[in-house]
Amino acid sequence: MIYHEIVHTCSNSHVADAAVISIGGDVAKSLADNANRHDMTRGDYAAKLVREFASRASDGDQRGVAAAARGSEVPVLSGLLYILRRGMGPEVAWMCGARV
Repeated sequence: MIYHEIVHTCSNSHVADAAVISIGGDVAKSLADNANRHDMTRGDYAAKLVREFASRASDGDQRGVAAAARGSEVPVLSGLLYILRRGMGPEVAWMCGARV
């Protein structure tokens, strides 16, 4: 399942950072700003958000990741974006309509 692939790969800070670079734009900037506020690298912060999401994800959350990935040309990035948006909270709510 795509959810497990995303959690497994993007829990690694180097992989998560590369994925965030690929996503780019306002999401990457917001994530980097949040990482700086927490005195973390962008990749460490993204991987932390993935691990936290995975530790409390319900079946519905997992289905949400799968739905975000479905039909995307880059399903791992789309699913990761779904996870990051939830981890970064209300300051990125306006980005929820964007697709990777």
